[in-house]
Amino acid sequence: MDPLQGLLHGFSALGDPQVMLALVAGVFLGTLVGVLPGLGPVGAMAILMPLSFQLDSTAAIILMAGIFYGAQYGGSTTSILVNIPGESTSVVTCLDGYQMTKRGRAGAALTVSAVGSFIAGTISVVLLMFFAPLLAQFALSFGAAEYFALTVFGLLVLSRLTGGALTLAMMLVGAGLALKTIGQEATYGIARFTFGVMDLWQGVELTAVVVGLFGIAEVLSASEERGGMVQVMSVRLRELLPTREEWGRSWVPMLRGTAVGFPFGLIPGPAAILSTFASYAVERRFSKHPEEFGKGAIEGVAGPESANNAAAGGTLVPLLSLGVPFAPATALLLGAFIIHGIRPGPLLISEHPEVFWGLVASMYAGNVMLLILNLPLVGLFVSFLKLPRDILLTAIVLVSAVGVYSVNNSIFDLIVMLAAGLLGYAMRKFRLSPATLVLPLVIGGLMESSFMQMLLISRGDMGYLLTRPIALTLLVLGVGSLFAPVMWRYLRPRAADPLAGVRETL
Repeated sequence: MDPLQGLLHGFSALGDPQVMLALVAGVFLGTLVGVLPGLGPVGAMAILMPLSFQLDSTAAIILMAGIFYGAQYGGSTTSILVNIPGESTSVVTCLDGYQMTKRGRAGAALTVSAVGSFIAGTISVVLLMFFAPLLAQFALSFGAAEYFALTVFGLLVLSRLTGGALTLAMMLVGAGLALKTIGQEATYGIARFTFGVMDLWQGVELTAVVVGLFGIAEVLSASEERGGMVQVMSVRLRELLPTREEWGRSWVPMLRGTAVGFPFGLIPGPAAILSTFASYAVERRFSKHPEEFGKGAIEGVAGPESANNAAAGGTLVPLLSLGVPFAPATALLLGAFIIHGIRPGPLLISEHPEVFWGLVASMYAGNVMLLILNLPLVGLFVSFLKLPRDILLTAIVLVSAVGVYSVNNSIFDLIVMLAAGLLGYAMRKFRLSPATLVLPLVIGGLMESSFMQMLLISRGDMGYLLTRPIALTLLVLGVGSLFAPVMWRYLRPRAADPLAGVRETL
């Protein structure tokens, strides 16, 4: 199936009312999550993942993905209007976006941000449509050894890029893999680490752990913070149109931001955040008005907002083509795939074309919806900032509990959720990333099964792994990522800092 036929197949899937409703709900909730500071797309995806069980696989994946890329749009709204980044990817937008608001140009900043996000999101979907099948075609040559090396590579890289000490990161990876071993072993059916508890025979429920680590832990952390009502700058509909000069200064930064952001999405780690800083540095370097940066330069809004949306599209390429997430949000999306019985990777397009092309088509349609939502309805989204915090937190706990219980109708899963929530809260206190614990739970099954297959093929010879060039390359890259921070600290004083201008502004 060529890309054009696949795209038409994907749009036909959107004709299903359930799929279209999932798309609308996903982008709406994603925008809302982006506007509300603190929760983030990862937490929202974790909380709503249990509710997606009531949908078919295509609708469920589109719902989760809509929350992911929709949050990139919504995060700029509060950055521009109240100088509070709704998302970490919108921190840079505060620099010039809020200054434009103080100058009475909030509407222009919001419009440029939304249009830049739309252009970058659309271009990134086109690139995803062509890059993912090519990478998947290459990955068809993977065997058991390559898949095992790929999972090791994913664990090593993501554990290092989420921050923290190497020893603690490896301990969390080990703990995640240990949790994954609980339950019946796939090859021989032997029960492991169940301690006589029948509820553990099927293993630890991934949904309960994810909702607890991200959703409940976020509620516990947010409940400690008390604050008054947020003062929001009102924007009238007729004030949303930028001037001809502002349009002229914005369209090139939008394209440059897209060109900067998409490659960052192909790199493991916090791609969207890094892409915004890189885009801001690029715009300041090429701008004809560098003195305006930090004082309301519209290029400082157009470039970074385009970059973070392009990076979001780029992060889906390794997930869909290789089945390995390079960011916490895509790790949650991988969990949603697995829960619905779908394994992302080289065979995704051939085995589940309706899911892959439906997702691609939904991103085209979703970007149009987000452009519509983020301009006329900006007042509605910002009004949620005025809701009492206690009501929001109570609603999150209620949705989380109902969703987790509905998966297996199990009280034990609620206990797991609560325990994971307390663990996630403690991890936040010690500045440890929950994603480092979740990723082994998500891909641990593939890691174990590919390892067992490799041993059967090689008759127990571990040296077989080193005779496979692709597997050896992945292992070398993964081990190299462990020492990359040390090498960076050694080389940094000798290299020019490309983001020095941004840090000066901050």
